[in-house]
Amino acid sequence: MPPAAMLFAPPLAPIVGVLSLLQIASAFYLPGVAPTDYSSGAKVALNVNSLTPAPVPGRPLSSIVSFDYYHTAFNFCRPKDGPKDVSGSLGSILFGDRILDSPFDLYMTKNETCKNLCTRKYEEMKSKFVNRRIRQNYNINWLVDGLPVATLDDDDGYYSQGFPLGRVVKEGDAREPVAHLNNHYNIFIDYHKIRGRNTNQFRVVGVVVKPESVSPKVDGEGNANCDDKTAVILNENGQTEVVFTYSVFWSLSSTVWATRWDRYLHVVEPRIHWFSLVNSAIIVVFLTGMVAMVLLRALRKDIARYNQLDLDEDVQDDSGWKLVHGDVFRSPTNPMLLSVFLGSGAQLFFMTGVTIIFALLGFLSPSNRGSLGTAMVLLYTLFGFIGGYVSARSYKSFGGEAWKRNIILTPLFVPGIVFGGFFLLNFFLIYEHSSGAVPLTTMLALVGIWFVISVPLSFVGSWLGFKSPPLSSPVRTNQIPRQIPDQVMYLKPVPSMLLVGILPFGAIFVELYFIMDSVWIRKVYYMFGFLFVCYGIMIMTCSTVTVLMIYFLLCSENYHWQWRSFFTAGASAIYVFLNAIIYWVSKLRLGGLTSNVLYLGYSALIGFLFFVLTGTIGFFSCWLFVRKIYGSIKIE
Repeated sequence: MPPAAMLFAPPLAPIVGVLSLLQIASAFYLPGVAPTDYSSGAKVALNVNSLTPAPVPGRPLSSIVSFDYYHTAFNFCRPKDGPKDVSGSLGSILFGDRILDSPFDLYMTKNETCKNLCTRKYEEMKSKFVNRRIRQNYNINWLVDGLPVATLDDDDGYYSQGFPLGRVVKEGDAREPVAHLNNHYNIFIDYHKIRGRNTNQFRVVGVVVKPESVSPKVDGEGNANCDDKTAVILNENGQTEVVFTYSVFWSLSSTVWATRWDRYLHVVEPRIHWFSLVNSAIIVVFLTGMVAMVLLRALRKDIARYNQLDLDEDVQDDSGWKLVHGDVFRSPTNPMLLSVFLGSGAQLFFMTGVTIIFALLGFLSPSNRGSLGTAMVLLYTLFGFIGGYVSARSYKSFGGEAWKRNIILTPLFVPGIVFGGFFLLNFFLIYEHSSGAVPLTTMLALVGIWFVISVPLSFVGSWLGFKSPPLSSPVRTNQIPRQIPDQVMYLKPVPSMLLVGILPFGAIFVELYFIMDSVWIRKVYYMFGFLFVCYGIMIMTCSTVTVLMIYFLLCSENYHWQWRSFFTAGASAIYVFLNAIIYWVSKLRLGGLTSNVLYLGYSALIGFLFFVLTGTIGFFSCWLFVRKIYGSIKIE
């Protein structure tokens, strides 16, 4: 256990124990695909994926736009019968995977040296395009037997996905560094021999590429010689001829197929995760203790005093939360919008929880590309039933009568905002000819899933919600609203939102950092055990801190708690977006309008969804709290 965790071992021993078990559980995963066995000499497919930017030590990421491997400007060698699509999941397509076949010929256990692939010519415009991508440190991404081709990190022995398109070298007295195109690929493949079988069957367990920039010589029979190590420099003022070659080296490995992903799944500084979780757990214990103190001491004292049969005049004139009992269950302003947000928030809540549980159990392993994104889309679609039911039941309890509008808005409003923003940002990717642009067919598939599955399920849930009786209030509501006195500064909307919102964010910001690295820098994230605990801590923090703020609000005789609880808990999304801005300034140096618009646009969409999620958690926590305390007093 890290020293930071040992400091709090006695009071937090159960929490640390659970974290240890979850960390062990997250280290195992169920294979996403069945292993493929190869006999000696059998062809092993090498597929190509999009080219993506990668950070360089000491230099921030300069772009987030990916490009198709067979983009005309890259001018890479193509298969004789043209590149063919390799089927991918919905999630992999949404996250920018564009997997195609390639002209590389790999045969199990057969080594190749300087094999000629093709010769390509680069004109001025292509040379400028490729040189710019080299300076932006773009990586080539391949897949061999479903395993990402990687480069080996010499410091810790772990793999990093992809390998450089080229390298930038400062030559002599040149003012600017020169871009060298990598045109020779040394492919090192580890394979494992299957035990307990008479026949020779092998499995691929590791692939590393060490690219070079050389000047191969090709003879009349098409054979290449790679002894000339002169680097390839694309001439931006003329034409350059480039010969592409590759070598293949097979090595027998003791690594078994089930653990071949282990060298990709590297957690940088695991103590950071432990320290963050222990600190978050302490915050939760502290907040829970405060709420318990309020409930067990202040409320018990108040309820006992309010329920005295012989109330004197001083008690009746006393200030406090009881004085607003006739207004606390008054319908909020704009109940339609609030109920729609609550329905979508409940849908997000269950989708997020179930997705994390599935990932924790190993059903969404990295070996099944795009499984996480696919699961999120499908689960959100299926939980449309819950969203419709929660929205309808809430709206009916608020006294709303426009039930038809509620049924229509619930499955369309929040998803419509997200889909509209996503659709708009997709145009920027189309303009840049990026492979990250979602194809029209995938867009139509998303719309089909939305309207054919999610909307009908939401309608069914709404119908059941409106058929159910409204949730009755434990006290009667007065006809004339009570006047609200002036509020102290910390109970006003903006200060209270800023005060409360930072605590749920504090529970998740470390994991959020690693998730952002996974999304923008394309690192493999798999610590779902830590994420599961963080999600639970965030829920508890959201609930306790919002309940505490609403208690103070009611004590100040302000009964407008519905929207305040939603906005107060949802204010953590402000800090999520500010964290994205800090990440943008500190770790990224995005050039061009498109990359910056994409980053800020996607960050805003994530912040909006987080606002709806946390706001819903805060509202229902306060709703249970308010019903509990006002159901415990006697009203004459």
